[in-house]
Amino acid sequence: MVRTSNGDVSLYYETAGSGPTVAFVGDVGYGAWQWGWQHAAVAGPYESLVADLRGTGRSDAPSGPYAVEDLVGDLTTVLSDAGVRSAHVVGAGLGGMVALEAARTTSRVDSLFLLGTAARGSGIDLEPLWGDPDDPDALERSLAAGLSDSFVDARDDAVEQMVEWRSGEDAHRAAWEAQAAAVDDFDVSDRLYEITVPALVVHGRDDAVWSPESAEALAEGLPRGEFRPIADAGHLVHVEASRRVNDELLGFLDEREA
Repeated sequence: MVRTSNGDVSLYYETAGSGPTVAFVGDVGYGAWQWGWQHAAVAGPYESLVADLRGTGRSDAPSGPYAVEDLVGDLTTVLSDAGVRSAHVVGAGLGGMVALEAARTTSRVDSLFLLGTAARGSGIDLEPLWGDPDDPDALERSLAAGLSDSFVDARDDAVEQMVEWRSGEDAHRAAWEAQAAAVDDFDVSDRLYEITVPALVVHGRDDAVWSPESAEALAEGLPRGEFRPIADAGHLVHVEASRRVNDELLGFLDEREA
């Protein structure tokens, strides 16, 4: 167990493997379970660093609302505590916004691998993705909003397992709303030119909450951005299309470290 603190907020994180660090920053409400497929893939040739976002898992859940800047502070605090000067940052949804802002305002980001995110949060209705950790039926219904219909229909076993993980790690309502507020207030759409690190934007074509069009616009606005759509995948693209996403991630990292 590794803990550090950003002010009076206790943050939990874990590392595995060795080599250049790949730091994972999660999406609204979801615990660290969401990175189970990716951190296992990178740990070995790289060091995987996964933290529980404030409000989820074993990190504190202070009163909200939160701001992306708060979460950037959490990220840099964890990196410093782990002895990491800079890292390749993988961010999903809200975590992608944190990664973008960290790249814009600090020197701690070597590259960006962005999943299901956008340059601004206004107009994004996150409510379909909310599931009460104490209500298994609500967790299952909200997973359907984050996954493609084909995955939900074919993978009952995986959905059941995710419901179990979510019940133990996901944010309760007050913390979820605090994180969602950070999304709603975020907008770097007119400052993307300031983010000059290499960036790959990956997005599920069937994402019904964070639009693929906004992800494509994000990639176009980043000076070194590329867009990679994933067919037949929803918002949790890194979960349901983990093999394809992992191939993209490892190829992207290997190019950076060649």
